Amino acid sequence: MAIGTLFLIPNTLGTEDRLEQLSWVLPAATITQAAELKYWIVENAKTARAFLKAIDSVSSLCTPLQELVLLEWRGAAQNAKYNSQTRPESLLQALVDGHNMGLMSEAGVPGVADPGAELILAAHGLGATVRPLVGPSSILLGLMASGLNGQQFAFQGYLPNQNQERITRLKQLEAESRRLQQTQIWIETPYRNAAMYDACLQALSAETRLCIGVDLSLASESIHTYTLSEWRKRFPSEKMSSELQNRPAIFLLLA
Repeated sequence: MAIGTLFLIPNTLGTEDRLEQLSWVLPAATITQAAELKYWIVENAKTARAFLKAIDSVSSLCTPLQELVLLEWRGAAQNAKYNSQTRPESLLQALVDGHNMGLMSEAGVPGVADPGAELILAAHGLGATVRPLVGPSSILLGLMASGLNGQQFAFQGYLPNQNQERITRLKQLEAESRRLQQTQIWIETPYRNAAMYDACLQALSAETRLCIGVDLSLASESIHTYTLSEWRKRFPSEKMSSELQNRPAIFLLLA
């Protein structure tokens, strides 16, 4: 029996007005392919069903929503915490049985700042075809809109959450950016955005350029790039606290 194909299905970057977002951020071919899949690996079954319900409104699902097979995977470290017996290969049995499967991101694209790389690697190990589909990535959207160096860039994931360690890391990234003329990109848990902004004000040099993108691809989207001296003048800490708090954001710098 031929092994199935693993489709990497992007998601919207926010949950507000998801139905309106679909045609804006996902190509019709991606939506159609998602509707044709019965077997899924997702991070959270409840939120995955909400996404697939929106898909069903645009392109009818091949299987009723309640009959879809949704297997949860939170990434290697998190999955071990909840279920030490689960291995990536064990979730891919449907592929082995000849069925196509979807790997869904909670937001953005699977495997990029998102759990799933282990499953994708396991699918390659099985000899399955892996098909990445087009959808929004906050990393690339932020880089595109920043005006910073798009030829040399590095994504750093999350920075330390303790303030002094965070400041030290920002100084390191600034030095690396200056040495290589490389854009440095990172994300933060939304409730810590204000603390991250404060750390940038403390750690970075006046001439370093900082871009902050908020609610990318949403109606409330905001993207600004200024030098640190301009950020300090235009957006003092107190003003930015309310602007950034609990909103998905991406940070980019170029020294």
